[in-house]
Amino acid sequence: MPEKTYLSPLRPAFWIASVKEFKHLRTLVIAALLSAISIAMGGLFIPVSESLRVYFSFIPRAILGAVCGPVVGLAAGAVIDLTEFFLFPSGFSFFPGYTLNTMLGVFFYGLFLYRQKPNLPRLAGARICIAYLINVGLGSLWNAILLGKAFWFYAAKSLVKNTVMIPVEVIILLVLFKALEPVLQRSGLVPSAKAGSRR
Repeated sequence: MPEKTYLSPLRPAFWIASVKEFKHLRTLVIAALLSAISIAMGGLFIPVSESLRVYFSFIPRAILGAVCGPVVGLAAGAVIDLTEFFLFPSGFSFFPGYTLNTMLGVFFYGLFLYRQKPNLPRLAGARICIAYLINVGLGSLWNAILLGKAFWFYAAKSLVKNTVMIPVEVIILLVLFKALEPVLQRSGLVPSAKAGSRR
């Protein structure tokens, strides 16, 4: 259980524990609930400028990764993207690259936060990987394939947007996890501050 140990993603025990989350009904229920919240929040945003919006669906995805782990996160990410595609069609045909992006986004939250204390370095690390590897890197590649312009055309715009948003999103997550951590610890969903370390 999370309250007994911290695990490092560099150790096999981390991945064994993450796979075993599929056997826990509570984990699957929480993953389903947070996936539904993420889908519901997908259309909520704050317009900052004509081309910059602050979305909030990253919040339930971060909690999902932290509580349920990276392996369940991959599956939940697929469910989130496919459900959003069928419920809120954008006019584009289905493209699996965007599903992969959502899956990897939740995966990275799990990689950095599962069985770990959600502190500033880990939250920043997760957001940086998601912003640059997924949003800028893969996102620009998929746009180039589908929309026809050069990769660097999309990457340049995405790089600016994601660089601006990283500190905003990290601060939001830091404040949120600081508020939720006592509740999550009492529920046994994340390790307590007194938990032993077995890396």
